Amino acid sequence: MLVNKQRLGLLPVAVTLAATCVLAACSKQEETATTAPTAQQSAPAPTPESVVSASVTSMGVDQLREAANKAYNDNRLYAPAGNNAMEYFLALRDKQPGDAAASSALSDLLPMVVSAAEQSIERDDFDEAKRLLALIGKADANHPALNRLKANVEGKEKQVAQRAEAQKLSAEEEAQRKVELAKQREADQKRLQEQQKQQAMQQEAAQRETALREQAERDAAQRAAAQKEAADREAAQRAAAARATQQAAARPAASNNELRVVSTVSPRFPPQAQRAGARGTVQVEFTVGTDGSVVSARVVSSDAPRQFQRDFEREALAAAKRWRFQPIERSTTTRRTISFE
Repeated sequence: MLVNKQRLGLLPVAVTLAATCVLAACSKQEETATTAPTAQQSAPAPTPESVVSASVTSMGVDQLREAANKAYNDNRLYAPAGNNAMEYFLALRDKQPGDAAASSALSDLLPMVVSAAEQSIERDDFDEAKRLLALIGKADANHPALNRLKANVEGKEKQVAQRAEAQKLSAEEEAQRKVELAKQREADQKRLQEQQKQQAMQQEAAQRETALREQAERDAAQRAAAQKEAADREAAQRAAAARATQQAAARPAASNNELRVVSTVSPRFPPQAQRAGARGTVQVEFTVGTDGSVVSARVVSSDAPRQFQRDFEREALAAAKRWRFQPIERSTTTRRTISFE
């Protein structure tokens, strides 16, 4: 009986201790449950200054360039965080501000990051949206889409918070939602990055095709110009050959019409000019008839003293009219210079 009484006396104490332990455990669980979300919520959002991971910023220039190119070729354009082309190029630009290749790559990637940020906002993935906004802000602090996207994030976050408050989502539901959201994010990122790279490749192929077509057109135009030039040269050569043939055919006829002198009469020297010691020349143009006689003659020019010029011209014409040539096929006109020495 004494033992039973002692047990009965200890029972309330045990119950009290058990209750105390249960309460303490519950209190600790509640504290853990309340502090875990708070720790998650208090994690700072990425900023343009912190969005590039420390492991990336610690890499050297050559390492960054190699990693950036590999990430781009592997379609890791802006995700996952800490291992994507965007972060590598941003770090490379920080180390070498004048690197044209890094600046050009960032300009090409920015539209893709903006599109990905918009999709993240649409699916309420605000952590990813803020990370992408930080990447955009670091790449271009004055990007025209930056303020709009930030406003969209803030507005959608308020809407989600209101819905969460209204629906009283449990911690397990919220955790499951984030797991599903992460899976959806990864799938969307892969799909979107692949689509964007395919579009870039298609644009590059179209540009190459256009360049090839334009080059082919230029080559065709050059060939046409060369063919026309060759045809013009050939036509000119044929025309020259035809003229040469005509001239060759005309030469025998001309030889049959060549003037051959039978007799010439020297002009009489004007007496007054001879006494005065004057000298001069007279160029006479005359026409020889088919019988070889001179049918007409005229003075073309004369070089003699003025007072004797008419005398020289008169005697020169008189002499030329008495000249005789062998008969020819057709009348021919020619010129001779007669000298008075």
